[in-house]
Amino acid sequence: MAFRLETERLVLREWRDDDLDDFLAIRRDPKVMATLGPLQSRAEVAATIERMQKHQSEHGHCFWVVEHKQDQCLIGWCGLIRGKEPTTGKLEIGWALASDYWGKGYATEAAKCSMYWSFKTFPDEAIWSITSVDNVGSRGVMEKLGMTYQPGLDFDHPEVDPESELLRHVTYKIERNR
Repeated sequence: MAFRLETERLVLREWRDDDLDDFLAIRRDPKVMATLGPLQSRAEVAATIERMQKHQSEHGHCFWVVEHKQDQCLIGWCGLIRGKEPTTGKLEIGWALASDYWGKGYATEAAKCSMYWSFKTFPDEAIWSITSVDNVGSRGVMEKLGMTYQPGLDFDHPEVDPESELLRHVTYKIERNR
């Protein structure tokens, strides 16, 4: 059976090959990518979907498709992976939504659902999140989720161009008991 979580307004589900065009539109939107990195090619987006499908198959979770229930549109992704430095091996939550869906609480709704599922599913004592230091939108979502900033874990992201304004990243976490 395919993975699926539902909230009042959203569906979080596994990736399908036919998600490519919709996700490509998001990864080619300059507003979305302003805090994530350069615009992506069709091949890069296809590779990302393939990585998420593989991660789902191997681990039972990934950054899932976020679908708007009302019209079944793919509006972004949200979910969990096992992080890299500085959250190596820890559950890391992440999200990115199409700019037309910003400011409506969808990222928070999807992330709450993902966090609830992960605390029910895994024994981890915390969930972590990272973002570029100036990503005010994602930092706001993290705070709405009850996550706390971990100032001692600021870092330069190793996969970001050293000349990029997005190089410096911050780390947040939420404990299971919160």
